[in-house]
Formats: sequence, C-alpha cells, structure tokens
Amino acid sequence: MDGGPGSAANRWWIYRGTGEPLRDTTLGELLPEPPPWRRFDGGPLLQAPPGDDAEIERRLGAAPPAPGLTGVAQTEADMVNAALLLRRPLLVSGRPGTGKSSLAHRVARELRLGRVLRWHITSRSTLQRGLYEYDAIGRVQDAAATRAAAGDAAGEQAEPDIGAYIQLGPLGTALLPYGEPRVLLIDELDKSDLDLANDLLGVFEEGSFQIPELRRARRRHPTATVLTDDPGGEAEITGGSVTCHAFPLIVMTSNSEREFPPAFLRRCLLLEIPEPGADELAAVVAAHLGHDTSDQWRDELISRFLERSRERGGLSVDQLLNALYLTTGQRGPALAELAEKLWHHLNGSGPGTRTG
Repeated sequence: MDGGPGSAANRWWIYRGTGEPLRDTTLGELLPEPPPWRRFDGGPLLQAPPGDDAEIERRLGAAPPAPGLTGVAQTEADMVNAALLLRRPLLVSGRPGTGKSSLAHRVARELRLGRVLRWHITSRSTLQRGLYEYDAIGRVQDAAATRAAAGDAAGEQAEPDIGAYIQLGPLGTALLPYGEPRVLLIDELDKSDLDLANDLLGVFEEGSFQIPELRRARRRHPTATVLTDDPGGEAEITGGSVTCHAFPLIVMTSNSEREFPPAFLRRCLLLEIPEPGADELAAVVAAHLGHDTSDQWRDELISRFLERSRERGGLSVDQLLNALYLTTGQRGPALAELAEKLWHHLNGSGPGTRTG
C-alpha cells in the first residue's frame, strides 16, 4: 500500500508511527520553524523533562518494530505531524477502549519527548487547576507558626517564600519554556463543565498565562521558584508570567459524548479513531505479551473478540489482553466461558445482560 513511512508522499513526516525511537537526532533538529502566527518567545529555556520509560512501557508494551502501517495508522501519523508542524492541539475522538489515550505515549516514546503530562478531566475540572494551584491557607499557617516561634524579631522573615506554595498543573507545566514540545494528554475532555473548552481557547492561542499571586508580589519577589507537575520538578517564573517557547503537543481525547463549540473546534485538528481490526489488535498483543502468543490460540481469540465486540457494541482492548494473559499456554473447555465473563459490556450493564 502506497503511503508507508518511507514513501515519497510522506517524506514530510517527523513522527513515523513505527514505535522506533529517534536515533542520532532530536525533534528540535527535525522540526521546522512554526507558522508566523504560532511563534512564541518564552525563556530562558528549561532543561529537558525527565523520562518515564517504565510508565510508557506499562501503557504500550515493548513496542516491536512495525513492518508497515495500515491506513488507520497513516491517517493517525498525518494528523500528529500536522499538529506538530502547525503547533495546534489535536482532538482525538472515538469509542472508549480504542486506544485514544495511548497516542500521546506513542508520540512521546518515538520522538523522545520525556514524561507525558496527564490531565484527567472531570465535571469539576477548571482551567486554573490545570494551570496552577496556590495553597494560600498553608502559607498563612506557616507564617503564623514562624511568628509564634520567633516573636516580633521575625519581621519579614515570617513571610514564607510564595513560590513554595504554588504548584503548576499539567497544562501549566506543559507551557513552560522548554526547547522541545512537552506532550500533554487532556483525557476525556467531554466530561468537563461546558465552559472549559471555551476557557482553553485563550491559553491555546496565546501560549501563555498569568499567575496573579506572583504578579502582585513581583516587586518584592521578581522571580519565584515554583513546583511543577513533574515528580520533584521546579521552575523559576519571572514577573508572574509563563510563556512557552515550543508549543506543547496537546492530545485531547473525547468519547464523542457531547459537542464542542465551533470556535474551539476551529483551533484544533481532529482525529477519529476507528475500531481496531485484527492486525492492530495483534500488534498490541505482541507489544504487551511478546511474540510467543502469536499462535493459533491468539488468532482464534482475537477473532472471537472482534465478533463479541460487534455484538455487544464495542469492547476494550484491555479486555482482550486480560483474556490472553490468563489463557495463554492453557487450554480447556472452560476458557471460552472465562473469556465471555471478561468481555462484559462497557455500558454499565453486567455480564450476561442484554441491552436493547
């Protein structure tokens, strides 16, 4: 099939979708200049983020080399590369359990972009919590404790450093001035309050945000060291303002449970993840369980899984992995019944129940 990773049609690709990490180069060396309307000048540049190989392998498996790409994977690679070059967020929609969230980890591993920042959305999620949180009560309590211990002699020393009480959220951390894009996963955006999508527009367009608590204190503390969303991470912020240098690769997932405002959709690239086929499922199984499971039993179980998934309105890839892990190397008449119990509906009904 024309259009694979090495074809002339796709020589513009940086992300190849093969699972093989970049070698002897970096994304910063490969990525061309952004469009003039998507240039950001944040700085000074921060060190590269920490890696998280264990978490990525837990989510993706060992990532064997891909001999070729299916049409689905080529479309996915097209949209990821478009998002990278245009510096635009990518909204990934599809049925639950089709692997939307894993896309962020695949890109991070292949392009060696370090730890994936993850913001799991609920109905209580707000833009500010995605950007930062300020523990004002903790600061007041610590100041009072210092004054009580030192008395009036404490003076201004009783006021703790404000930066120690500010922690950037996943979105705020992604917008720090890194030399290469951070990967940010905003998971299940359609679970949010109706206003969150509109609230994100300004941040996506400007690539920056303000921290009012630091801006009010900037005369006395022009630079503050705050915590980030990375384990043990810190960053210096000057003047209470954060501006990115490399716009992050933002992967937002949606289960297609609601519509988003046209203004929001206009500023995003859209990718629809279809139901995985037998080849895609076999690749996932090989990545997680190795090629030892590539036998007649694995192929038979994948075929049965696809049939049950069609009957039951869609099953999760995790359910297939669970069944294979329990039954690989084992045979017997009870295995079919076990698989059926594992492959329950994803609509809230229990195993064995039927919905209209």
